[in-house]
Amino acid sequence: MSCLTTMSTTVNCRATHEAKCLLNFLNQIMGRHILSGQHNFISTGSKYTDIIYNLTGKYPLVWGSDLSFCYQGNEAQRYHHCGPLNLSDPADSVCFTGLTPKKALQNMVETAIQKHRQGHIITLMWHACPPQSGDTCDGSSLWSMENRPSEEEWDELTTDSTELNNAWKRQVDEIVFYLNQLKQANVPVLWRPYHEMNGVWFWWGKKKGENGFKKLWMMMFHRFTEHHQLDNLLWVWNANAPRDTANDEAYAYEDFWPGYEYVDILAADVYREDWQRSHHDDLLKLANGKPIALGEVGSPPPVEMIAEQNQWTWYMPWGNLVLKGDGIERTKLLFADKRVLTREDATIDKEGIYQLVR
Repeated sequence: MSCLTTMSTTVNCRATHEAKCLLNFLNQIMGRHILSGQHNFISTGSKYTDIIYNLTGKYPLVWGSDLSFCYQGNEAQRYHHCGPLNLSDPADSVCFTGLTPKKALQNMVETAIQKHRQGHIITLMWHACPPQSGDTCDGSSLWSMENRPSEEEWDELTTDSTELNNAWKRQVDEIVFYLNQLKQANVPVLWRPYHEMNGVWFWWGKKKGENGFKKLWMMMFHRFTEHHQLDNLLWVWNANAPRDTANDEAYAYEDFWPGYEYVDILAADVYREDWQRSHHDDLLKLANGKPIALGEVGSPPPVEMIAEQNQWTWYMPWGNLVLKGDGIERTKLLFADKRVLTREDATIDKEGIYQLVR
C-alpha cells in the first residue's frame, strides 16, 4: 500500500516510508482532529503518559521525551523543571539519580521503541548544552539569557571545520547513535531540536536573520540527513508563541525561519494560558500548507480553544504541569471530545500506515 503525502512532501528526499506515512497522517487529520500528547522526563520513562491513562482510561497518542543533558553545578533546583537526565522527576524533591548520559539515553530509546510498537507516535527534543560542553553543563550555560554566544563565537560555531564547529559535530554525533537505533527499529520521529529559538533564554536563541539561528538549523539538517542518513526524522521547527514580556520576550516567528526546504512541520510552545488566536494564525500563514502543532504547552488547551484554533495537529503538555491547576479536568474533557485522538483512536499497520478506528 502507498501513503504518498497529499499536501506536502518530506523535506528529506530519502525519508523512510514510515516517516512519509506519519507526515501524511498529520496532513489528513489537520483541521479535523488534534492528536493528544504527553511529555515524559528522561529519568522516569513513561510516567506521565501512564498517569494520564490511569486518570482517563485512555493513552495520549503522541509520546514525547527529551535527549536532555547532564546537570553539573551548585543550583540544581533552578534547573529541575526541565528534567535533566541525572536529576529526579521535577514533581519530586530534587536529588541526583546517578544515571549517566549513556544509560539514560539508552533507557529512553528502548522505551520509545516499545511505545511506538504499542501504537504511539514519538516526538523527541533536545536540551543541548553549549557544544564545547558536550552532554554535561551547568544549567546557566544552557539558559544563558544575556550570556549567549557573541557574534564572533556564533560565526565560529557556524563556520565549517573551526574548533567550535568541530566540537559541535562531536556533540551532535553522540546523539546520532541513539536516533539511529530508532531508525533501525523503523520508528519515525517528530524531531524538534533547538526549540524556542525566538526567545531570549537558550544559548541558541535570539539569533535573527540569515547568519543567525537559520545557519545552526541548516547545519544539523545537513549533518543528520546527508552525513548520517537519519532518514526517519520529520523536522519540527518549534518556536515559542511570540510575546512582549520584559526579559522574557519571544520575537516574531519569521525572524528565525530557516526556510521551507528544511522544515516538515511548524510548532509553537504556549505557556501561561496565552492562547492568542494570532499564535495559531501567524504560524499557519508562515507554514503555507505544512502542518502546525502545539509542541509544548503548560496546561492542556481548553476544549473551546481547539474548536476555534482548529488547525493544530497535536498538543503536548509538559510533564508534571499536566496535573497542575485544572489540567486533569481539561484532559478529561479533551479526551471525551470527538476531535481529540488518543492512542485508542488510531492504529498503525505493518506498512506504517495510520488508520482511524472511529
